[in-house]
Amino acid sequence: MTQDAPAGGLRKRSRDGERGDPSRPPMPEPLPVPLYDNHTHLEFEDGVDVLDPAESLDRATAVGVHGVVQVGTDLETSRWGAQLAAADSRVLAAVALHPNEAPRLAARGLLSEHLSEIARLAAEPRVRAIGETGLDYFRTGEDGREDQMESFEAHIEIAKANGLALQIHDRDAHDDVVATLLRVGAPERTVFHCFSGDVGLARICADRGWYLSFAGTVTFKNAPALREALAITSPDRVLVETDAPFLTPEPFRGRPNAPYLMPHTVRRIAQVLEQPLDEVCARLARNTEHVYGPWLLGMEPEG
Repeated sequence: MTQDAPAGGLRKRSRDGERGDPSRPPMPEPLPVPLYDNHTHLEFEDGVDVLDPAESLDRATAVGVHGVVQVGTDLETSRWGAQLAAADSRVLAAVALHPNEAPRLAARGLLSEHLSEIARLAAEPRVRAIGETGLDYFRTGEDGREDQMESFEAHIEIAKANGLALQIHDRDAHDDVVATLLRVGAPERTVFHCFSGDVGLARICADRGWYLSFAGTVTFKNAPALREALAITSPDRVLVETDAPFLTPEPFRGRPNAPYLMPHTVRRIAQVLEQPLDEVCARLARNTEHVYGPWLLGMEPEG
């Protein structure tokens, strides 16, 4: 049984101080084989041509992106994503508290309470991942790292208890993220969202069977290390995402991002791998379904 979709525009992305064109890029050429965006944030409004979630998904479907994983970063967005996934068969949900949220919640005495609610949401059938969670040493200083670690470890246990995938947010914290996963025990399906490491980290992930998800950053001219990491990653451990409305791929870097722009990233992945585009699309789709399960499961009509 489905429910009404939540209203769009839950959050408005701030572009204060950013350069770039706020208009929405044109539709790209459709992909030859449908696939999925395994990490996006449809709750954000961005740019001058705002898309509500249904419009964004319609555009994505038209170019071969037939499903998305809507990712939560706090209780509000996690609840919103779970509701959207229950209402639209093109959406699965991931629920979590972003690592930068953990110190703020701990300071208010709310971290345990919010983690308990994430655990409750994890039991919903259209919630297929815990994320994004992990460690972020770029925006949180040393005084907040203990709270981040407590939250990260709790999310890992929630994922394992519910048999769900884990989506890792790892910013300037590669060594500690890996050490934590090895110490606590990573879930069977662990994904490094918006992979930002180098060949060394890619090899560590490969040794453990973890997945690397590449965003628009792999198209950036100043990101050869990402392309080198992609090139040595086992094809059955590669996923693709937008992280929309952020990280818009070239040639539209700096403009509003959305799932319909993912074909630019997929074509760049195929170039790096030196493989036919249709084969790359098919493999990415299989990999994504292996991690999150089928999109239509649990959306059968009544009667």
